[in-house]
Amino acid sequence: MYDFMKTLGQWGTIGIYLVLAVAVGLVVNFVVFFALNRATKRTSNVLDKLFLKHFKGPLRLAILLLCIHVLVSNVQKIDPALPVAAHVIGILLIISIAWMLIRLSSVVYEFLLLKYQVDQRDNLEARKIHTQFRILRNVFIFTVILVSFSAVLMRFEVFQRLGTGILASAGIAGLVIGLAAQRTLSNLLAGIQIALAQPIRIDDVVIVENEWGWIEEISLTYVVVRIWDLRRLILPISYFLEKPFQNWTHKSADILGTIYLYMDYNVPVPEVRNELKSIVEQSPHWDGKVCGLVVTNATDSSIELRALVSAEDSPKAWDLRCEVREKLIEFIRDNYPSSLPISRVRFVPDNADIPPEGNMGAGLEKLSPKSPNETS
Repeated sequence: MYDFMKTLGQWGTIGIYLVLAVAVGLVVNFVVFFALNRATKRTSNVLDKLFLKHFKGPLRLAILLLCIHVLVSNVQKIDPALPVAAHVIGILLIISIAWMLIRLSSVVYEFLLLKYQVDQRDNLEARKIHTQFRILRNVFIFTVILVSFSAVLMRFEVFQRLGTGILASAGIAGLVIGLAAQRTLSNLLAGIQIALAQPIRIDDVVIVENEWGWIEEISLTYVVVRIWDLRRLILPISYFLEKPFQNWTHKSADILGTIYLYMDYNVPVPEVRNELKSIVEQSPHWDGKVCGLVVTNATDSSIELRALVSAEDSPKAWDLRCEVREKLIEFIRDNYPSSLPISRVRFVPDNADIPPEGNMGAGLEKLSPKSPNETS
């Protein structure tokens, strides 16, 4: 009975210390954050506001844990046979430190978002910074979680013995772990390589798997491509290191657009060229750099006209191509209808003389349907 009362008294003492520690922690939290809020309101520094925004949670937890840690130290002086509280506090401190490191990466990332904005006309440098930091941030978070998880496990004696055993057989264990995590490590290294070499960046225009779209997200293991019709194409990150693909904005967003028209041989090319120039000058999609029209091919029935125009980016180039194609066809149809593609057929009677070579055009006649009075 005496031992029970003694134990109960010890737990009561622990409870009193715990309540006092939590109360002191709440008071300290209130004072610290009241002072921080007052300080950030007086400054225009963006970093101050970002730190307060992202560190509010982990900092509250860290202050509370430090107060409880002081409690545990005093309790162990009263009864060293109660180490469980210190063990739990140690684990929570590891978690709070990991949380603070992750939030620190969020502060840096949000600051970069504000400094390097991708919604600008010339955003190549901004997309480069965003891509590099986004991938490296994912690697950093993965490393922090892995190290924190390992540190928590190593606080347990059973895992310490397991770790010692693994170190003793490091050769076999390393081989097994390497084979099991081969794909994960491959994707991790591929992500780091993409962050450094940057074959793709955030918001790049690419063609992959015969689909045209934008790079929307780059993670440690996969890449999300937003297709033009708002579908999402999910690809492993190693795809962009192992297979060929088209990147239309690797150096700049400027792009050339081509329009092909197939017309009759009598089409007035200079007039069509002048109309093309008039169309692009009135279009809001043209960047004022490239405008040209040439004959690029000729077949037995038509000639091929290629119009070449330029735009600031691929969406504007697509709209400009559609606009030019539509208006050129309308111009030729309304002003030179005979220049539209036609098929010519010449009927030569069996007893007729075939004109000599070089005078074949002399025998071409305009065919018309026979009248009802005509006989075969």
